[in-house]
Amino acid sequence: MKRQLPLLLTFLAGTIPIVAFFVPERHVGLVSTTLDSWLIIVAGFALLLGVVNVIQMNANKIHRRSSGWPYAIVLLLSLAIMGFFGFAGAFDMFGGIATRPDGSSTPFDWLYKFAFLPLQGTMFALLAFFMASASYRAFRARNVEATILLIAALLVMFGRIPFGEMVSKWFPLATEWIMGKPNMAAQRGIMIGAALGAASMALRIILGIERSYLGIGKGE
Repeated sequence: MKRQLPLLLTFLAGTIPIVAFFVPERHVGLVSTTLDSWLIIVAGFALLLGVVNVIQMNANKIHRRSSGWPYAIVLLLSLAIMGFFGFAGAFDMFGGIATRPDGSSTPFDWLYKFAFLPLQGTMFALLAFFMASASYRAFRARNVEATILLIAALLVMFGRIPFGEMVSKWFPLATEWIMGKPNMAAQRGIMIGAALGAASMALRIILGIERSYLGIGKGE
């Protein structure tokens, strides 16, 4: 029963939306809508569980003085400050969460604009160096496929900047063709493969073949 009940609930939660999609019956649609409402509640509790997990992991890291524990202090302080002003704003303290009617920023909005967004921009700026390093390794012409990738990347880069168009109008045309034909075909292939993989995994979970989420071993 300890295993059968979660499997039965998973089967019902997975099949009812599918049945509701193909059977336009009012009662079936009502059950599906109720399940969607429950899903929102469960997602809210999952978010709360995630916050508790972050606090526990970083508190243990600080307690054990593990590598990078000062960063854990910064993370917990930031979480506490943003959470406090977020909850306070939700109860209409400090003028709410977003900007006040006179256009001035609330504490939550000020922290978001002048602390979170600059830090996020810094993070993406640092990622640019890692992307440049990865591009250098990927674009080395070691074989035919890497050479084709290198030539296509150079054509796209030249076609996307004003200097390329100034050199020749052929670069933007070649860029549009590469992005619209081979690149789009590859993207669609990846999306179709991902969709088939997601559908396959969903069927495995609904039918009880995939049980790793129960903690009893994959496919057991």
